[in-house]
Order: sequence, then C-alpha cells, then structure tokens
Amino acid sequence: MSVCKKLFSLMIIVLLSACASMGKGSKVEKQQAILAMKDDVLTKLFEQKPDTRKQLNAVPGYAVFSNANVNLIFMAAGTGYGVVKNMNTNTHTYMNMAEGGVGLGLGVKDYRIVMVFHTTDAMNSFINNGWTFGGNADAAAKAGDKGGSVEGEAYYGDVTVYTLTEAGLALQAVIKGTKFWVDKELN
Repeated sequence: MSVCKKLFSLMIIVLLSACASMGKGSKVEKQQAILAMKDDVLTKLFEQKPDTRKQLNAVPGYAVFSNANVNLIFMAAGTGYGVVKNMNTNTHTYMNMAEGGVGLGLGVKDYRIVMVFHTTDAMNSFINNGWTFGGNADAAAKAGDKGGSVEGEAYYGDVTVYTLTEAGLALQAVIKGTKFWVDKELN
C-alpha cells in the first residue's frame, strides 16, 4: 500500500471515529447538542444572509448538518450529523450523513450545511431516501474568525443548499455522493 493510501486510510479512521456519532451522553443530551449546533449555524447564516430568516419561516422545513471532510489527492470522505425541522408540525428528525468521492484536492474541512425544503414532498423524500449525488469545488483556509473560504448556495429542484465553513484548509474539486439517513437511536 502506498504512503498516500496509508495516510488517507488513517485520516479516514480518525475522521469517522471523531464525527460518526455524537459521542457519549444520553439521548436527550445528544438531541440538545444537535439543536444547539442548529441554532448556532442558523445565527451565522442569518448574519451572512439576512433574507434567509424570512425564507426559513415560509417553507415546510429545513435541515442543518455538521460535517467534517478529508480530501487526499484523488479521494475524499466525510461524516456528520444533523436535524430536519418540519415547520408545519414543529417536529425534528435527527439524521446522520456520510460522503465519499473522487477528484483532485487536498485538505481537511469542518463545515455546516443548511438545506431549505421548498415543498413538503422534497422534505419527506430527503428524510425517507436521503441520497444525493453531486460535484463540489471549493477553497477554504479558515480557523475561528481568521481566514476565509469560497462558498455559496446551490439549488437542487425544490431544495436550496447553503454551505458555511467553520474551519479547515482545503482546495478541492470533487465528484461525490452523500448519504443521509435517519438516526434510529435519537428518533
């Protein structure tokens, strides 16, 4: 096995063990931590894009995810967790995510995703099927409030997706698949 493959495998193991679950705590503590992450991400989104507050209040639902991603030369992988809020019923569905892809890049990135569901069908399809496939090109060099990143919003049919980088150093152009699924332990 080449040095790059060994390093990538080690990075994936560390990443998956760090982010695959919410860690220790009761079901309620884990749910509260996810809801706190959601609130923090939405506060940052509203600061950067004030019009999104009105948008979220007018849709059937939205999702917020925390994700960590590693890209080493030709392969990328990531994992995370989040929650879907149904605005009509005021209920939450807790979910996990994992992604893998191929492309050119190098780096590690901790980022957040906000998905705005413009129809109830889009939200229900996401919760029940949860699979997406797409490309991603970005650049990030950020630690805390220092540095910057190139990010934005994308539209996939009845879903708008916003990406916010928390921290990381990455330059990547990747074709990847992302699987979202309901967390049976937290629902």
